[in-house]
Amino acid sequence: MGILGWIVVGLIAGALAKAIMPGNDPGGILVTMLIGIVGGVIGGFVGRLIFNTDTGSFFNLRTWLLSILGAVIVLAIYRVVVGKKTAA
Repeated sequence: MGILGWIVVGLIAGALAKAIMPGNDPGGILVTMLIGIVGGVIGGFVGRLIFNTDTGSFFNLRTWLLSILGAVIVLAIYRVVVGKKTAA
């Protein structure tokens, strides 16, 4: 899958991660897209380690599920890191 495909997957996966974990997060659409793209990479890594599978093509359900799982993980980490910076 090309860069444009990962950007589209990242945008949608990041938006779905924010829908799964609603809250007041700093950053707009760019942060959401970056969280989704990084989440896709993390999801592929987690899928390879735990489930012995990798992300597939753009229209593969496994790609979307792993990307969303990774985006939720990255969003949780982002909230912890940003929450500590704003609390101090």
